[in-house]
Amino acid sequence: MKGLNGGRIEISCEKILSDIKIGDSINTNGICLTVVEFGENFFAADVMPETFRKTSLSEIKIGGKINLERALKGGERFGGHIVSGHIDGVGKILQITAEGNALLIKISAEKNLLRQIAAKGSVSLDGISLTVVEADFESFSVSIIPHTREVTNFKDKKIGSLVNIETDILAKYVERLIKFKNSPPITEDFLTEHGFL
Repeated sequence: MKGLNGGRIEISCEKILSDIKIGDSINTNGICLTVVEFGENFFAADVMPETFRKTSLSEIKIGGKINLERALKGGERFGGHIVSGHIDGVGKILQITAEGNALLIKISAEKNLLRQIAAKGSVSLDGISLTVVEADFESFSVSIIPHTREVTNFKDKKIGSLVNIETDILAKYVERLIKFKNSPPITEDFLTEHGFL
């Protein structure tokens, strides 16, 4: 990788490579990357400057662990929430607290992201679909079960670690609709008329 001017990343992996082809999308720490080259135990992707600006990708060190997930195939079971791999920004871990068998993780984020994060709503952190426990105007928290901790890079996260944040797609569209002055007001009648209630 060359850093903020863009470059190519090569990722060592095995399981995720079954039936891979050039042009496939692979969610890499929550970032949608396109496969441009692959071999028996790796794939490579070109990374544009915008990706470096909006994500924590520039902080990944050679040999570092990352989360990988293939794109959803049509007709398969849908678990979690809609995750596109289009990162909205980066957050920083403020606190990690053991709570029973889980870890409660508090994360700071910019206000433009926090507007789209609600308690009991969905958020993606490094590509992991999670439920928000609490959210205020400066931070939000999520709870991670032992399985998630063991099979993702969250077992290596600590206070100060950065995470890629993708907010819920529905929150983005609602916020955009509200911003347009000529948009009809969002009322109970409007939501009923358009099939939301």
